[in-house]
Amino acid sequence: MTEAIGEIPLREAARQKYLNYAMSVITSRALPDVRDGLKPVQRRILYAMFKDLRLLPERKELKCAKVVGEVLGNYHPHGDSAVYDALVRMSQDFSLRAPLIYGHGNFGSIDGDRAAAYRYTEAKLVPYAVTLMSEIDEDTVDFRDTFDSMRRELVVLPAQSPVLLVNGATGIAVGIATNIPPHNLGEVISAAILLIKKPTSSVADLCRKIKGPDFPTGGQILNTAQELRQIYETGKGPVRMQGEYEIETKGRKKSIIITSVPYMIKKQDLVGKIRDLALDKKIPQITDVRDESTDIIRVVLELRAEANPAKVMAFIYKSTELRTNFNVNMTCLVPMPGSDVAAPQKLDLKEVLRYFLDFRFGVIRRRFEFELRKLLERIHILDGFAKIFNDLDMAIKIIRESKGKKDASEGLIDYFVIDLIQANAILELMLYRIASLEIKKIMQERKEKKTRVKEIKFILGDDKKLWRVVQDELEIIKKDHANKRRSQIEAPAADEIVEVDAADFIIDEDQFVILSQGGWVKRVGKITSLEKVPVKQGDSLVGIAAGSTKAPIVFFSNKGVAYTILIHDIPATRGYGDPIQKLFRLKDGERIIAMVSLDSRAIGDFEPHKSSEYCPPAHALALTSTGFGLRFGIAPFQEPSTKVGRKYARVSGDGEVVSLHVIEGSETLVCVSEGARALLCAVDEINFLEGPGKGVYVLKVDADDKVLASAISTKDSEGLTAITNNGATHNINPRRYRITSRAGKGFKVIKRGGFTEVKSSELKVPKL
Repeated sequence: MTEAIGEIPLREAARQKYLNYAMSVITSRALPDVRDGLKPVQRRILYAMFKDLRLLPERKELKCAKVVGEVLGNYHPHGDSAVYDALVRMSQDFSLRAPLIYGHGNFGSIDGDRAAAYRYTEAKLVPYAVTLMSEIDEDTVDFRDTFDSMRRELVVLPAQSPVLLVNGATGIAVGIATNIPPHNLGEVISAAILLIKKPTSSVADLCRKIKGPDFPTGGQILNTAQELRQIYETGKGPVRMQGEYEIETKGRKKSIIITSVPYMIKKQDLVGKIRDLALDKKIPQITDVRDESTDIIRVVLELRAEANPAKVMAFIYKSTELRTNFNVNMTCLVPMPGSDVAAPQKLDLKEVLRYFLDFRFGVIRRRFEFELRKLLERIHILDGFAKIFNDLDMAIKIIRESKGKKDASEGLIDYFVIDLIQANAILELMLYRIASLEIKKIMQERKEKKTRVKEIKFILGDDKKLWRVVQDELEIIKKDHANKRRSQIEAPAADEIVEVDAADFIIDEDQFVILSQGGWVKRVGKITSLEKVPVKQGDSLVGIAAGSTKAPIVFFSNKGVAYTILIHDIPATRGYGDPIQKLFRLKDGERIIAMVSLDSRAIGDFEPHKSSEYCPPAHALALTSTGFGLRFGIAPFQEPSTKVGRKYARVSGDGEVVSLHVIEGSETLVCVSEGARALLCAVDEINFLEGPGKGVYVLKVDADDKVLASAISTKDSEGLTAITNNGATHNINPRRYRITSRAGKGFKVIKRGGFTEVKSSELKVPKL
């Protein structure tokens, strides 16, 4: 039999396939359900452990490999790492506010250590997890086929508490994500009870019960009550949190003891970052960093006697993840009416609780209806027993004279006017049950069950009584499983905020910055001899600057960009140094052509004094390969820049800045081109610009020529030495050549050939 093959546009096929994939990730992997607060993999793990493996709290733990295999084979057709990672997280008391699994063995740590392989670890359910599934067998929730249609699985667990808020959730789907913080179980249940009693309660009313998130790792929440309320009203926003600390004093010696870390921050990485700051002398007040944590967080920072602990912690909060944000995004799966499919939706606090309570109301109604059906079925059988107990001898006679079970059943049905179900129950009744005492027990059971039927019908007939049952059961969960809040909510007062400046933590000492032709930069404390400064093979030194560690230094690139950094922030080493690209984000073909220390002892007075037209005593002059020059102030570059830097010149086309000099304004500029043309002019003829610009013509070069380099001629520096393509040298200075005006073509230094390079002046160690 042949099948028809049709053609569809590739665009439509790709669109449909991608949408199917996206919806699968959203609904079947990444997002939790608002009703039981679980993702599918978590729900399947708990169901398999409860229903199939019976790993109840009173039982011994079972190998996690067995649990993972059970879940993979029966319910979750994905990788074993996805299942095991979810199982591990549900057992970590630093990940969940109310863990659902008890893990025996290595289940990871707050340091970021991974759990041992599942063949080594064991697990079972904790009592709180049982409350999520204890009503499974009472027809409280719907079931559906598993992936292979061989079994049935729950659509959602009949959770007795709002797990979504208690444990939170984090997940990334296709084009959508969720990030719900954990909360205190007692506070969440109190808010739910308030909503039962007063359905018109606002989010502000609920926030009087739920003070804010309650993270497993404790810590301090810095948001105000108004900020937290806005987050809960909109379902999104940043929760600012930080680790806590205390001061420990022994004699004159002080230590800072960090006692908690923010949620989802690896303690080991945090301690490593603080240790690096101390070793790099960015926090010189810290003399030692030790992690003495056990089950309790205890990170010891030993301080110098004169150190200010509040300022040290303010700098650590600013520079590390000890203070960070948890960006709330309360997106979850919400049930669609008349379907077992749920759709993603961003909810506020009231909507989350409302969906849970409505779900819980439906669960309890179904549970009572299930109990009522079972009671009526049992009463029906007991009614049949009651009929034969009134004439027991006749019932025995019918059974004894019958030819078999079918004949006996028909006889009982005809004589006592009962149905087949009752007749079969009578025939299966054990003989000892027709004793007088047993008959009394059966009749008493019948009476009690009829009384219970009346009670259930009474409850089912009144929604208020059903809501009372919901409330009572929530209060039981709160009594049995709630505990104290761990995260403290303390928004700091304005007078308690400690202002900290990075300069406060820099030891003021004179340093030298060394830059090589290959772009390697480093900081050293002293230079005994330039010959002893190590450089890579084939590399050479191009610049040395000096200044205080607290002073900024500016690196000027050939692309017209200036990069500013504190001298202290340049790596200190006796080796080759670090590539300049580690400090700044240089573009392709970009290189540093000059560096200037802004220590006033090194550069002098570079601040403008009178007006925007006033040229500072010390300023910069830049010359481009296309012959344009400009002068500009250095003061705008003294604040540290971002890694992308700031523009100081605009270079057009294929041009680039070939030289940059710090000048006073009375010097002579000497510049040469590759075509062996040279020009000497006074620097004050070149315009001073307030912002980055193209500049004015200094040396007009032909299309096939370009400016090679320039130098500043003073009493101490006479000019520059150019090298021709045949190796000859020519010294160009005001004593040998005439000074002219700018914007000319200059003069031809040699008749044939051109210049290939300019001999660099001998480097000297600068003095402060």
